[in-house]
Amino acid sequence: MPNTEYDSVLGAGYDTDVLVAGGGPAGLASAVYAARAGFSVLVCEPRTAPVDKACGEGIMPGGVRGLAELGVRPVGMAFSGIEYADLAGRRVRTSFSAGPGLGVRRTELHTALVRAAKEAGAQWSPARVTHVAQDANGVTVAGVRARWLIAADGLHSPVRRHLGIPVRRGAPARFGLRRHWQLAPWTDAVEVTWGQHAEAYVTPVGPDQVGVAVLYRRPLTPSPYVPEAPDTYTALLRGFPELAERLAGAPAASAVRGAGPLRQCPQRRVQGRILLVGDAAGYEDALTGEGVSLAVAQARAAVDALLAGAPGGYEQRWRRLTRRYRLLTRGLVMATAVAPVRGLLLPCCAAAPGVFRRTVDQLAR
Repeated sequence: MPNTEYDSVLGAGYDTDVLVAGGGPAGLASAVYAARAGFSVLVCEPRTAPVDKACGEGIMPGGVRGLAELGVRPVGMAFSGIEYADLAGRRVRTSFSAGPGLGVRRTELHTALVRAAKEAGAQWSPARVTHVAQDANGVTVAGVRARWLIAADGLHSPVRRHLGIPVRRGAPARFGLRRHWQLAPWTDAVEVTWGQHAEAYVTPVGPDQVGVAVLYRRPLTPSPYVPEAPDTYTALLRGFPELAERLAGAPAASAVRGAGPLRQCPQRRVQGRILLVGDAAGYEDALTGEGVSLAVAQARAAVDALLAGAPGGYEQRWRRLTRRYRLLTRGLVMATAVAPVRGLLLPCCAAAPGVFRRTVDQLAR
């Protein structure tokens, strides 16, 4: 994207061209793209940097390339591929064809993205965006008048809720918990162990630290939060005896963080001059690890739509960008929710290594 395609018109009663609600990866990537395109940008983020979040922290090769395009190269631990294991001790592994992925602490990624956004010229506000007023010419948030609003405020987006956009959540309801452990990585791949009702993801994030995330199913609850996170995390780890043994005696390097229910399918991503980006725009599951790749791609698509003066075009572009992710991820979640199919996953991968490799390469794009 050229750096200065847009002529800012702040003299026409606007305080900023683009207001970004939410300072996570999707919001900050949007801020970088918008500022480099010539828009004036204000990021509204009440949390103090660096902001942490429950996530697997394994960035796929496509996400690494997307971040590099933004000039963002966070410090982390390269990983060469994916290794699947099950409780019977079976293992199957394949390497990425598109280059390595990167295990990065979320706080390190956030710090690098904040730096890039500020260097591009984005400004900051500690305002929390929960209510929005818009008309045919602009959007007003907390007394700030903007031409456009990019809402990148997460899985349970307050802006999306305020706009009244219907959201389908569906089943199975899945949640995620993550903690870091002070322990040298024992593999140069992301290790995924399939249990009876959950998966454990081990990601190397430093020479002496791993992140261990667990995705699991439980009935839908009215609250998106996981108040029993530490106890639940400990109980879930007991379901992975080999992993629990490796972690025994290792000091915890962070608190347990939780998120869910993961599946959020908004009816639309554009309402007037407001565009939803990242998890706010829709989320299937963390199963395939494509969150950062998709966030960067959506950020660019949203800014392209604003440059064209046609925000409605973002909806169709979003559907094209995420179609493969939505179909593949949803198919895997539904299939592996059935116990017999879940038990066949590793034997099938081992029996058809070419298919397994091509599937992983699809995820790594």
